[in-house]
Amino acid sequence: MNLDPATRSRIDAVLGSNRIVLFMKGTRNAPRCGFSAGTVGILNGLIDDYLSVDVLADAEIREGIKAYGNWPTIPQLYVDGELIGGADIVAGMANSGELHELLGLAKPDRTPPTITITDSAAEAMRAGLADNAGAALHLTIDGRFQAQFFLGEAQGSEIRASANGIDILMDVATAQRARGIVIDWVDSVQGSGLSITNPNAPAAVQSLDVQGLKARLDAGSIRVIDVRPAADRALAPFPAAQILDEDSLPQLAALPKDEPLAFLCHHGNSSRSAAEHFRGLGFRQVFNVEGGIDAWSRQIDSSVPRY
Repeated sequence: MNLDPATRSRIDAVLGSNRIVLFMKGTRNAPRCGFSAGTVGILNGLIDDYLSVDVLADAEIREGIKAYGNWPTIPQLYVDGELIGGADIVAGMANSGELHELLGLAKPDRTPPTITITDSAAEAMRAGLADNAGAALHLTIDGRFQAQFFLGEAQGSEIRASANGIDILMDVATAQRARGIVIDWVDSVQGSGLSITNPNAPAAVQSLDVQGLKARLDAGSIRVIDVRPAADRALAPFPAAQILDEDSLPQLAALPKDEPLAFLCHHGNSSRSAAEHFRGLGFRQVFNVEGGIDAWSRQIDSSVPRY
């Protein structure tokens, strides 16, 4: 594939003015594919200062970067102008400590985490392993503290944590997030399965009624974020709120992680999804305004139109 000279110059300029660049789908605060999300999670856990380039927003860069480094997939990580690789290579280097060395960081702590596995969970794990001879049990916990178990071959670079006669293999980042976890087996109306209680995860999204929201606004102790589309905001404005959209997301995501945030929508449904997203970004005081702007109009300020 031939690379247009103008596009090459644009990529050269980006790499020349930024030491660490990740070409990805989406942005570092809102990745739009699993491979990009995984790579961003690794980088976000290690460094603050790097540039993400959204290739979905620029077709020339999206195709040009593949030709630039002769690498056919996205994401692509560059350091000091050199192509490091894609998602699998970055993950492998992070797990081995090579990425830390490349970025000038201390080697990662490879101390196995202390974990607890209940008897019922251990029994279920043994049964699963017995049905898959030769497979090892792996656990990943991503940057949003979403956990996933899977069976697969051991690669040799994993960290091994043991409890109740069960070995679980983890990458370096997971091992840090897994310290003190309790793994149990639960039966619920949704079905049966392994459940993790993780003391390191951000606190759950809290419900906030409109009376509580008004009290906190009067005290100046909360930031309200309006997630409604522009047409809805025009029908029923909420001047005290900041708008959440594609342009404002990076600035809002960069706020201090201990700042209280209240998410507002029409009835309190889409705002909960937005609140969960920010919880996943590491915010520790996240609230969903129950009933949304409709409840505010009915219970607090009748001058706000209902729609």
